Amino acid sequence: MLPKYSLIIPIYNESETIPELYRRVAAVMNRLDGAAELVLVDDGSRDRSLDLIRKLHQQDERICYLSFARNFGHQTAVTAGLNFVRGKVVVILDADLQDPPELIPDMIQQWRQGYQVVYAQRTQRRRESWFKRFMAYSFYRILRGLADVNIPTDTGDFCLMDRQVVDVLNAMPERNRYIRGLRAWVGFKQTAVKFERDPRFAGEVKYTFRKSLRLAINSIISFSRVPLQLATYLGLFAAGLALLMVLLVLYWRLSGPGSPLIGFTAIAVAVLFLGAVQLVCIGILGEYIGRIYEEVKGRPLYILREAAGFTQPTDCFPTHQKS
Repeated sequence: MLPKYSLIIPIYNESETIPELYRRVAAVMNRLDGAAELVLVDDGSRDRSLDLIRKLHQQDERICYLSFARNFGHQTAVTAGLNFVRGKVVVILDADLQDPPELIPDMIQQWRQGYQVVYAQRTQRRRESWFKRFMAYSFYRILRGLADVNIPTDTGDFCLMDRQVVDVLNAMPERNRYIRGLRAWVGFKQTAVKFERDPRFAGEVKYTFRKSLRLAINSIISFSRVPLQLATYLGLFAAGLALLMVLLVLYWRLSGPGSPLIGFTAIAVAVLFLGAVQLVCIGILGEYIGRIYEEVKGRPLYILREAAGFTQPTDCFPTHQKS
């Protein structure tokens, strides 16, 4: 019998967290009003995570797992879970227990009231530095202001989605995936469940500043054309300054013996400024062209090394072994 509820959890070097994660998630699954499956996606972990996942699968038939041939990234791991889940209701949460599994029944209650997407919205970040809180606060509001769709602020991948929404996401062929943006783009009836985010239970933070910055850039490029328009505005601004400089030079030449701004200093400043504008514009174009390049290569989004607990045909993933 197909499960009613499916839970997706990406795993990357979470051997210290997995036992407590399973305990809390299993306790929630036991209280649900229908059959549930837990899909653990091993994103090329280098610790004992995969071994622990295999043991959990052997002792609990509700646990299914996928294992990547290498690390493909968090968003890709979530995508793989969405490709394989069978439930009518799908919940995505992280493995670090900053997303409390105990919030899932509240999200299901909102789904019963007709909402097809229920996202968890953070009201507080416990035990996080002021710099990280400030950067997160700023990013979500900049993204909301730039994006072509209304992406809710202070939300992560922790959410509940109806089967209809999951099917639409699975039909999207794009490779650079930003799940929280895609679920806003598809529409449907959506609402928020607010919560206070707990600190990481154990282990090291997986989203370093570099990865977070890359995710932020990817989200803006994927859902906004404003950076391309910014390149045009920078060009117009540079042209306006150049014209102003020409007028000033003519004025100084005609009105007096000269100005200290005329000569090598003015030329050097103008060259450096125009060079910076050109490099910024080339970088913006490069981000968009790079995404076109990734799309047209047509490589698989991920490669599975191992999968277990699934019964549906997996002919579209010939590179993995199914048990």
